[in-house]
Amino acid sequence: MSDAPGSPPAGSPADPPADRPMSWPVVSSRDLHRDDWVVALREDVITRPGHPEQFSRISLEHPGAVIVLAVDDDERVMCLRQYRHTSGHEFVELPAGLRDAGDEPAVETARRELREEVELEASDWRLLLSTFPSAGITDEVHEIFLARGLTHAPRGDFEMRHEEAEMERLWVPMADLLESVLEGRVRQGPLAQAVLVYAVLDQRGALEPVRRSRE
Repeated sequence: MSDAPGSPPAGSPADPPADRPMSWPVVSSRDLHRDDWVVALREDVITRPGHPEQFSRISLEHPGAVIVLAVDDDERVMCLRQYRHTSGHEFVELPAGLRDAGDEPAVETARRELREEVELEASDWRLLLSTFPSAGITDEVHEIFLARGLTHAPRGDFEMRHEEAEMERLWVPMADLLESVLEGRVRQGPLAQAVLVYAVLDQRGALEPVRRSRE
């Protein structure tokens, strides 16, 4: 069988796949909803490059979020149980928060959220993933961090409100959390991504430098 047109010959090296930035022509744009909250809903009328046909796409504007996989020296993960009205579940989640503080670096937002939500701080930080959770509807980006070298840190005068005021904190062994993800008992996306990437890195031995730095 011959190779497909434009594809490298079988057995030849190829560049690894990668996303690439792109923007199709926008004919018009209007707000469907915009207020003082952090997200807005927008409708764009766009065209394919070089084609006259016009069609609309709905976009949810979002500042993005940070998520923290906080792992202690006993390989336990700091988790939360939090009610999510839209999805109708109380999810097992990781400490997380919106990137709604202007140009604050993502890791600084992560530090603040870890302290405010679970009263912890970390000496070792590592970016595990940067993902688009639903690229067809929102421009939201998740920056998922690994935090190690954990110690207690009071949240200060930060006040837990609404759903956060009912959150439950729990330490979960990493092995148990991984099994819960693989068996579908825990389905919150950023948590599953973080745990699976951690497991892969651990299998490759890529976490050992972090562990040795704590010894």
